[in-house]
Amino acid sequence: MNKYAIIDIGGKQLRVEQGRFHDARHFAPVRPALTSNTKISINRVLLIRDGSSINLGYPWLDDAVVKGRILHSCFKKKLVIQKIHSKKKTWRTTGYRENMTRFVVDSIYFGGKDLYKS
Repeated sequence: MNKYAIIDIGGKQLRVEQGRFHDARHFAPVRPALTSNTKISINRVLLIRDGSSINLGYPWLDDAVVKGRILHSCFKKKLVIQKIHSKKKTWRTTGYRENMTRFVVDSIYFGGKDLYKS
């Protein structure tokens, strides 16, 4: 698609489009308040592309907002960590699954207007 935004969320940069869902970690400092169908708005928009025009922020665009809603919380694939001591002939296996929040983007606003309605 020719219309998308790049946002800063959870310490990572995501390319988001309307109608697609994305997974983010460390979504908000208050975790229990985020339940299913909670509306969110993300102001940390780094870039917006609308057809052939590209708008860059330094560091963020002031008049850009990405609005969406939370679908559910989920887990990432399990990360397995193995520590092997070859001389002692011992090994230790640990692992964890990272908490993620899945959200869907409903609209991208720039300059007070929706990109997908113009």
